[in-house]
Amino acid sequence: MIRIMKRIFYVLSIVAATLIFTSCAKAPQAEIDAAKAALEQAKTAQADLYVEGDFLAVQDSLNAVMVEIEAQSSKLFKSYGASKEKLATIATQATELVAKTDVRKEEIKTEVATAEAATLALIEENNALLAKAPKGKEGKEAIEAIKLDLTGITSSVGEVSGLMANGDLLGAQTKVNAAQQKATEINTELKTVLEKAKIKF
Repeated sequence: MIRIMKRIFYVLSIVAATLIFTSCAKAPQAEIDAAKAALEQAKTAQADLYVEGDFLAVQDSLNAVMVEIEAQSSKLFKSYGASKEKLATIATQATELVAKTDVRKEEIKTEVATAEAATLALIEENNALLAKAPKGKEGKEAIEAIKLDLTGITSSVGEVSGLMANGDLLGAQTKVNAAQQKATEINTELKTVLEKAKIKF
């Protein structure tokens, strides 16, 4: 009987110790801080602008883990092992966003330079086509309108370098892409007019 009582007492002691240990488990604050710091560093590098989808995915993962941790903190038997692993992964992913952002910035610089060169070439070609366009009464008005458009496009392209110098790569990309699209539309319009008038270009 005494042996049985001792065994029961031993088992109860282990259960009690387990209860105390698990119920007193603390939230993984160090891991939380590390993940948040890494994500903040990524934001400072402008990952939220240049690799927005990836940034939001990591941010959502962090938010989800925080919900899990909050849920665990209200339980009698707390377990943060899985949350710690997820937080470590999030910290790594957030750190990788900085490199991804740098890569994307370089890609945009190349894209802007390419679009800028193409637009300037279109402007030059459009001016040459414009010189050949029919100059009747209606044609003259159309030519003047196109000249104004080309002046505006040239001005927009001229602003691109300033935006790039100020680090506004996305603004530069938007501006040069819009200029290229407009220059392409004018190019198509002019060629259509010349074809109808049977003028070689």
